[in-house]
Amino acid sequence: MAILAECPICHKKQAVKNRLCACGADLVKAKRSKNVKYWIDYRVNGKSRREAVGYSIEEARDADGKRRTQKRENRIFDIMPEAKMTFQELTDWYLNLEQVKKLARYRQIKIGLGKFNSQFGATLLGNIQPADIENCQAKRKAEDKADATVDDEIGAVKTMVKKGFENRKVGADTFRTFEKVKKLLKRNSNARDRILSPEEFGNLKKHLPSHQKPVVVMGYWTGMRLGEILCLTWDKVDLEGRFIRLEPEDTKDDEPRVVPIMDELHNELVALPNRLSGIGEDNHVFQYMGKPLNSIDTGLKRACERAGILYGRKIKGGFTFHDLRHTFNTNMRKAGVDKSVIMKITGHSSEEMFNRYNTVDAEDAREAVDQLQAYLANVDQNVDQPDFSKKRSQVSR
Repeated sequence: MAILAECPICHKKQAVKNRLCACGADLVKAKRSKNVKYWIDYRVNGKSRREAVGYSIEEARDADGKRRTQKRENRIFDIMPEAKMTFQELTDWYLNLEQVKKLARYRQIKIGLGKFNSQFGATLLGNIQPADIENCQAKRKAEDKADATVDDEIGAVKTMVKKGFENRKVGADTFRTFEKVKKLLKRNSNARDRILSPEEFGNLKKHLPSHQKPVVVMGYWTGMRLGEILCLTWDKVDLEGRFIRLEPEDTKDDEPRVVPIMDELHNELVALPNRLSGIGEDNHVFQYMGKPLNSIDTGLKRACERAGILYGRKIKGGFTFHDLRHTFNTNMRKAGVDKSVIMKITGHSSEEMFNRYNTVDAEDAREAVDQLQAYLANVDQNVDQPDFSKKRSQVSR
């Protein structure tokens, strides 16, 4: 067993007696400033374990002595908290944290963790292996869930386990087990080019349930993600100024955004029954029977079928709600809105992501050809035009 000091510059763990790190950092000075984090290193059941114990050498020595005593007395359950904590117990602890409750995506996180708990709720954390998590991924895919959806669910689980590790609810082995699991979605593999035409949008609205129509209208006129829309609360909506103000915790990329409210969307929001009456258990904009909407999949699918619109990610030419983000991006570009403004509204941090959501369709291609024909016609006209200035010069001679 040993106590290690972590360099505040390169984060290398090394012997406490070292005065200088290999990167050149002055460890003595860093220790005096309480900038060095201490770890204890030991072995349990033949496996190496490391625990962060804070920024005090006294705390590190106390923790080291405690683990030595537990090892000597073979109190393995005291050393490995995950050996006696179930996944459901960790979930209950995590969801009760005040900082987690304040997250805009709290309901989505709770749902995602619930999917994992349905399989592993009663399982001890220490007994869950990478293969078990991969089997869970495969099962969700067999239920026709998109790779992105499965990745979001597992991502919520990883975030929770990391939080447990930071608070000594979970050991390093369990933390590494979850971190090893890779995402299903490969980079740009879910890129799509489906956009909803104005005619399709108008027809779709006629067949949507009344409580879901405003959600689709918001997606069409703002390009906001479905999660951002369903989590939206009235305190973020400025109907008078006609803006939606999203905080970092409200967005997927943790960046604040200001989204303008168009006329049609404004009319839909003003007409919502819970706008002034405060109907429902909270302040969510979109509700059904007094409770926040969790999903619109079923209603959207039925509306698409009645409107004659193919629906589904796996169907060629099929439409999904997320395609409204492509549609908004493309319509804004066609309207001549500057790229930087569109990126600011939609929250695309890079031009690469903007281009993924900007669809060049047949109409763009026809317009490009018309522009080319007009240009070439103008060039031909200039070439065929006789040079009268040259003839006048010859006559004057």
